[in-house]
Amino acid sequence: MMKIKIEPEKCTGCRYCEVVCSLQHYDSVSSKNARIHVFPDDTNQMYFPITAGPYTDAQCTCKRMITVGGKEVDACVLCPASCPARPVFMEPGTEIPLKCDLCGEPPDPLCVKYCTSGALSIVEI
Repeated sequence: MMKIKIEPEKCTGCRYCEVVCSLQHYDSVSSKNARIHVFPDDTNQMYFPITAGPYTDAQCTCKRMITVGGKEVDACVLCPASCPARPVFMEPGTEIPLKCDLCGEPPDPLCVKYCTSGALSIVEI
């Protein structure tokens, strides 16, 4: 099984991943159509690319900080789930939850191909 490995400390915030993902699944460029989003953390001057994961009807009750690259980060920012507290991975208009499909079978994620900083890679798990 393949998975996109994310190394946020390498992300420059260019958002090319969002653009190519949007174009892969729709005929227009819109970060709302992408199954990957780059979240800025201005406090720590970092960017966090997150791929769409499962949908949940329940809001997480685990509010905690984790350490990434030696900096404290809100764990909610790194969560791939779309939930009532953070409904970012929803298809515009229909509100259908989106989930990363690795750009088909066999997996060939365009976000990984076009990531110029090396923050994204495809790995076997």
